[in-house]
Amino acid sequence: MCKRGLGSFRVVLTAIHLVPALLGAQPAGSTRSATVADVRYEVVFDSVTADNREIRVQMTFRAASRDPVLLSLPAWTPGAYEISNFARNVLNFTATAEDQPLDWDKLDFDTWRIQPTGAQTVAVSFDYRADTLDNAMAWTRPDFAFFNGTNVFLYPENRPLEFPARVTIRTEADWAVATAMTPAGAPREFTAANYHDLVDMPVFVGRLDVDSARIDGHWFRLATYPRGQLAGEARRSFWNEVRAMMPVMSQVFGETPWATYTTLILFEESHPDLFGLEHQNSHVGIHNPRFIGTPDLASITAHEIFHAWNVKRLRPVEMVPYDYSRPQPTTLLWISEGITDYYADLALVRAGIIPAEQFYERTTGKIQEVAQAPAVALEDASLSTWIDPTDGSRYLYYPQGSLAGLLLDILIRDASDNRASLDHVLRALYHATYRAGQGFTVEQWWQAVSRAAGGRSFAEFAERYVDGRQPFPYAEVFPLAGLGLQSDTTQVPRLGVVAITDDAGVRVTAVSPGSSAADAGVRVGDHLVRVDDVDIVEPAASFAEFRARYQSAPEGSTLTIVVSRDGREQTLTGRLRFADMVTYRLSADPKASPKAVRIRDGILTGRE
Repeated sequence: MCKRGLGSFRVVLTAIHLVPALLGAQPAGSTRSATVADVRYEVVFDSVTADNREIRVQMTFRAASRDPVLLSLPAWTPGAYEISNFARNVLNFTATAEDQPLDWDKLDFDTWRIQPTGAQTVAVSFDYRADTLDNAMAWTRPDFAFFNGTNVFLYPENRPLEFPARVTIRTEADWAVATAMTPAGAPREFTAANYHDLVDMPVFVGRLDVDSARIDGHWFRLATYPRGQLAGEARRSFWNEVRAMMPVMSQVFGETPWATYTTLILFEESHPDLFGLEHQNSHVGIHNPRFIGTPDLASITAHEIFHAWNVKRLRPVEMVPYDYSRPQPTTLLWISEGITDYYADLALVRAGIIPAEQFYERTTGKIQEVAQAPAVALEDASLSTWIDPTDGSRYLYYPQGSLAGLLLDILIRDASDNRASLDHVLRALYHATYRAGQGFTVEQWWQAVSRAAGGRSFAEFAERYVDGRQPFPYAEVFPLAGLGLQSDTTQVPRLGVVAITDDAGVRVTAVSPGSSAADAGVRVGDHLVRVDDVDIVEPAASFAEFRARYQSAPEGSTLTIVVSRDGREQTLTGRLRFADMVTYRLSADPKASPKAVRIRDGILTGRE
């Protein structure tokens, strides 16, 4: 058991009342927990536990009977569509009553079965390993920790989760705490209305920069680590961007459904890119500091805030309610993620953060990304993300879904003479389903799209481009919005891999047969370190640098590829190969018709 110093960090969480009515004895071997009440969680993080990169957790509760209490940890965090099995980070589990040990065993790999034997108050304690730099996980530094409720808060197995909770936080005198939970009145006390809310409100604690601003009648809090990383003019500019983007996002849905919103950002040099994870009235960003002051930082922020409507409230029916014990696949992630990505771009251009030309550039980048990736149906990509496919399609529902959103927006506006748009679809579904406590179905989505377009059928669009793998009809649709797409084909050096950025660097997810990478022996799962003298730090930029560097080199030249495999660097040798590459450029058509210009302006401004 870790020692608790004078300046320890504590989270104390107390249930306000009994969860359900008390039940009788549970049958032997039951997978349903006995009822518990007066639940209290205590989380300890201080300089002592920080040395071990651990968080100390205690849960206390009143047992309603002598029957076994089954306590489980979630297997995943909503928004991160993968099974993480947080129970694997649990160390030194104990169960006591009045300081005396109780019998316990594992019912399954993430469920502990405690025998209360008539004890009134039971305490369950464990250490949680917090060393994974990922938005869905827990991570520490000597003066900082962040964690998600899904990482550390146990819940009674197969019992209703609608119990309110009280949270008390105590920390070092010079450390701050930031979370989206509602203040309860006493210093550093908070409340959560139920378990779903509790685990949807991550916590930052440590040496933070924290400030707040009131935007459109709502309080917004910004907490960043380390201190001084986002400061001065860069912080003021970031606040100005949030002030500008919030009204245009709220306008899409017609309301802002929270009293406060908290943005939690960790800047880390070792992290190669921008990663965010949405919550109902907050989000966590893990970003490389090089993005400070760029539109990319504003874009990821807009994306995660827009999620507070689209996926945290307007949600596919398969994910209502959340089940923390198993995957919840849906064919509709292209709407939850891809269309959110489209609206992140719209938020920036409508708010005046970027000009229209940058909106076209961002859209062009998505067209390019989809064109270079394997053909995949949007519905299939939405489903497959749970198993981390290695063919390069796992995250395609982001750019491909964003482009589908743009095409649908144009078609709706064209059919309605710009009197309706994709905004109307989202707003109508939001009020018809979220406000009724329901998720939306595939049928409801396409019905809403059709209604906005004055009854036009989108069955063919869905069959070809969402359920099917046919190339998007840019040439037919973009001119309706006064947009032109030009293309150019050139021979360029191609490494022949599909890669994504993860915590360890640039990971290969697919290798093309006959390519330079295949010749050299690059494998799926390798992390690219260097190609000759080009350091691979981010796929798009690094591969562009590689192409520029070797554009004039003779085909067949020796190519040295350094990869990290199983934790060790290996140097591989291949041959330079060239391939056709189609590049695109989206721009405004100066010869567009008046109707097309109205549609284009409507998209860029949000005005009809």
